[in-house]
Amino acid sequence: MRGTVRRVCVAGLVVGALVTGLTACTGETEGDDAVHETGGAGAKACAKGTFTWSHVTTRDRLTGVSELERLGAGGGALRNPMRRVYTPRPSVRADGPAPSAAEILFSFGKKTGEIDSDAPTLAEAGADTWAFTDVRLPAPEFDDDRVTPRAAGEFVQYAGVREVSADFRYTCPDGRTVSGHARNWTVDIGGLMDCEEKADSPLARAAARHSCEPAAPGRPGH
Repeated sequence: MRGTVRRVCVAGLVVGALVTGLTACTGETEGDDAVHETGGAGAKACAKGTFTWSHVTTRDRLTGVSELERLGAGGGALRNPMRRVYTPRPSVRADGPAPSAAEILFSFGKKTGEIDSDAPTLAEAGADTWAFTDVRLPAPEFDDDRVTPRAAGEFVQYAGVREVSADFRYTCPDGRTVSGHARNWTVDIGGLMDCEEKADSPLARAAARHSCEPAAPGRPGH
């Protein structure tokens, strides 16, 4: 039995059969105090600056995994709960006075395609809001639904998120610049793997390292 994966919208508006992201979802925005500044204390961010993004990376991160469960012929319902191994959190830091975290994440969301908007800034987006701009966006909860494999095997359930991160440079009209880094998560992922078969994704391999037995075929290195 090959592993299976489901992916759902984090903000709870849409549940897709395969993949849904964080766009077109509503969420609260944060003020200037949400940006962690490493320099430039006492100064204010300039208005009408421009963002330049670089080193954009995407990575799937394991957030939860269950202990292995052995099922005999015909399978059955899995009962072991997932334990958390990583808590994703939005993060914005800058080396000087920068716009609010929400504004930075708005620009980042447009860069990565998570936000589809013609507005130059979040402040000019009107009534539209996006969960991606919320620096306090909570980590997704684990799905409590019981998975029921229909075959024998050594099964592990896992959960993860897709994280995006990048460096930015904010350039003021007078030429002053502020550099920084932003990170957020975009997709809530859930999966099931059989330790008796080779793991076929980075998340499944990470789950196998946590819960499969050392000699299991699904464990990396076998």
